[in-house]
Amino acid sequence: MAKKNKGRGLARIGKSGPSETQDERRARRRAERSGSRPAKESGENSVAEWTKSIVIAVALFLVLRTFLVQTFVITSGSMEDTLLVGDMLVVNRAAIGSKIPGTPLRIPGYSSVDRGDVLVFDPPHEETLKLIKRLVGMPGDRLEMRNRVLYRNGERVDEPYVIHSDVGDEMHPWMSWQREFLAPGVDAVTYAPTRDNWGPIVVPEDRFFMLGDNREKSFDSRYWGLLEGWRLEGRAVFTYYSYNKDSFRPFPAIREVRWGRIGRGIS
Repeated sequence: MAKKNKGRGLARIGKSGPSETQDERRARRRAERSGSRPAKESGENSVAEWTKSIVIAVALFLVLRTFLVQTFVITSGSMEDTLLVGDMLVVNRAAIGSKIPGTPLRIPGYSSVDRGDVLVFDPPHEETLKLIKRLVGMPGDRLEMRNRVLYRNGERVDEPYVIHSDVGDEMHPWMSWQREFLAPGVDAVTYAPTRDNWGPIVVPEDRFFMLGDNREKSFDSRYWGLLEGWRLEGRAVFTYYSYNKDSFRPFPAIREVRWGRIGRGIS
């Protein structure tokens, strides 16, 4: 009987170890309990954590995209040379306020738009399109153009950013909207606006007049009319990437990078 008990004592000593302290035994027991959890439960916890992380990341992205900033890619030459095809922009939505999706409400911005701002907006003539132009006319402004020169409130506007093309003037039937906003004294019956000669018109309340910097190659307010304030999306801030999108070389986004335009502010 004594021999049997001695063997049991040796078995216990072999399991715990002759020099194992109380703290070490507690740590070992915790490790054993942790290792005894089913693999299925551990896998389910991992999936839940990954799902939670993805949901939070998507929610943060949507908040940033909807209310704070957005990106915009230039696909036409209507704003050359200020913006080139292939420029990728950061647009500040918070500056002028942003719309709450699915509602007519708008979150107020910390600043207001001003003449000369380069703005992204939702144009009235195409619901699925986003455009970027320069704001040249505010509510109450009297605007006119004579031989490609813009006048505001009777004074010539200094526009160092504008470029012109060697193309002839043109008339367009869409420009007839201007007759409803002609300045006093202008005969609406004989009024015949063209791309390079129009006005004077008066911009009404909560309306804005937008023009492209590449004046003869821009489809802007001269054609589709005045822009309502709620259509404004944000102010273009800087170019975060740029490449020659019109290049015929393979992989132009890598081989035709315009390094000098990256990080460039927009004014």
